Amino acid sequence: MAAKIAHMQDIAEHPRPPNAPPVSTTFTDREMNAYLQIEGPSFLPDGVTSPRVSTGAGGKITARATVDLNAVRLSQPRGFLDPLSFVRGVVEVVATGSLTAQNGSAVAHFESGTIAGIGVPKAVVQELLRFSTRTPARPEGFALDTPFDLPGHIRSVTVDAGRVTVTQ
Repeated sequence: MAAKIAHMQDIAEHPRPPNAPPVSTTFTDREMNAYLQIEGPSFLPDGVTSPRVSTGAGGKITARATVDLNAVRLSQPRGFLDPLSFVRGVVEVVATGSLTAQNGSAVAHFESGTIAGIGVPKAVVQELLRFSTRTPARPEGFALDTPFDLPGHIRSVTVDAGRVTVTQ
């Protein structure tokens, strides 16, 4: 997968002529999970370990990871009514949803989420996503159900059972 990502980055750095046919790159669930295990520690935030992803028909994606909720809880001031002000420990977090990505833009749609096997509302999963996707360029992280621009001249992403295809 690292070689495929490097090839995609090369395409992004050297844009193709407008009339050139698109280039598609496919990643299997197995490739993505191996990449996350090997390379994940270099880019995942502290407190997020053992990430895994599985894809299904119709764009369905299930992501799971072990998350240190203490790191999330302490990442910002929390009010008394914030459900994350009460969470503690290291637990498995699972989120299921879908991805719609075309014309250089994408939206992640939330379906369900659990923390330690207990169903949680979208707002809690959103806060965990926000925490784990913050970067200097995007200090608030990603938001569910909100369009975002795809990087690297990516035009579309298709999610099928067992694989994801990225088209540039």
